[in-house]
Amino acid sequence: MPYPHIRVSGGPAERGLQYGRLAAGRIAETIAMYRGIFAYYAGLDWPRAQEVALRFEPAIAAVSEDYLREMRGIAEGAGVDYADILAVNVRTEIMFSGLARRIVPVAECSAAAVLPAAAAGRTLIGQNWDWRPGAERTVVLLEVRRDDGPNFVTAVEAGLLAKTGMNEAGVGVVTNALVSEFDQGEPGMPYHVALRACLDAERASAALDVLERYPRSASANYLVAAAGGAAFDAEGAPGGRERIFLDLGDGDVIAHTNHFTSERLGGRDVNRELSSGTLFRLQRLRAGLRGAPVTPERFQEALRDHAEHPLSVCAHPDPGRPGQERSATIVSVVMSLEERRMWIADGNPCTTPYREVDLGGLLGPRG
Repeated sequence: MPYPHIRVSGGPAERGLQYGRLAAGRIAETIAMYRGIFAYYAGLDWPRAQEVALRFEPAIAAVSEDYLREMRGIAEGAGVDYADILAVNVRTEIMFSGLARRIVPVAECSAAAVLPAAAAGRTLIGQNWDWRPGAERTVVLLEVRRDDGPNFVTAVEAGLLAKTGMNEAGVGVVTNALVSEFDQGEPGMPYHVALRACLDAERASAALDVLERYPRSASANYLVAAAGGAAFDAEGAPGGRERIFLDLGDGDVIAHTNHFTSERLGGRDVNRELSSGTLFRLQRLRAGLRGAPVTPERFQEALRDHAEHPLSVCAHPDPGRPGQERSATIVSVVMSLEERRMWIADGNPCTTPYREVDLGGLLGPRG
C-alpha cells in the first residue's frame, strides 16, 4: 500500500497542528517503536529519553525557534506530549551517542547524486532508506506548503521534521547515518533538524552554510544537490566547521553509504569497524550509476541491486542478527531536481514498483 500522503500549510504552529492531526496514528507508531529502540540501545525508559531530548531545546532554538513551534503543534495535533515529539526528533543522538550501551551496525541508506553531465542535462538524487522492519508503519510522505520559506516534500517517519526530500527551489537532500568515536551525546543541532534546515535552503551553498555554522551533535552524512548541478557531500562528525569533510564530486556521480571516506576524521569510524557491508554497497551503487546517460529508471535499477544480499543496496533483514538489529529498505526515492519530480517505492524496490508522486504543482519549476 502507498504510504499516506499528508498535506499541510500555513505557519509553523499551524502546519504542526495539521501534521499531528493527519498523522496521529502513525505518530503513535513512531513513539511506540522508539520506546523499544531506546531501551535496547541506550537502556533508557521513556521518561529518561524525554529528559535527554529536552536538553537539545536551546540548540534547536539557535537554528530556528520555528522548529520548536512546529514540534509543539505536532504534539498538540497528535494528542501526545511535546517531549514525545522532541524525543523522536533526537532519536539518532540518543541511539548512537555516548548514551548508548549497545552499538550495533547501522544500515541507514545508500545514497547518490548524478550530475547533469552524466544524466542528459538533469540533476538526479536519490536513496534507499534502510531501517528496522516495522518502520514501514511509521512512514508518511509529508508535503508542506508554506509562507515562510520554500515549499517542500519529504519521506519521513511520522512526527519527525524531515528526512529525504526536495524543495521548491530545486534543492534535494539525501542522507546516511554515521557513527564515530566523537558521538558523545553533547547537545547540538540534531541530525533530523539539520536535514530540515537543508530543505529550507534556497541553494546548495545555503544548506552547506547551515551545516557548518551550527555545532552538530551526531555523526551523519548529508548529500545535497540543486537544479543546475551544484552538489556536495558533507561527512559530519560532531562539532562545527572543522568536523565537516567535503566531497564536491568529479562532475559525474557522488555516492555514499554508512562509513566515513575522508582521511581527516582523526578517530575511530565505529560503524566501519562493525560492518564491512557498507563498503560493498558503495561499490555497487557507484557501479550501477557508472557511464552516461543515467535516467531516473536506471537510477531506480541501481537501487534494486542485490549483491551481498541481504546486506545489499536493496536491503533485507539478516536472519543471523537479533530482531532489534535487523534492517531492510523501508522506502526508496529518486528525484529529478530541474523537473521537480519524485518517484518512490513504498518498501523494497525489488518487489514494490516505483510510482511518481503527484505534487499538484507544489514544487513547480521556477525561473
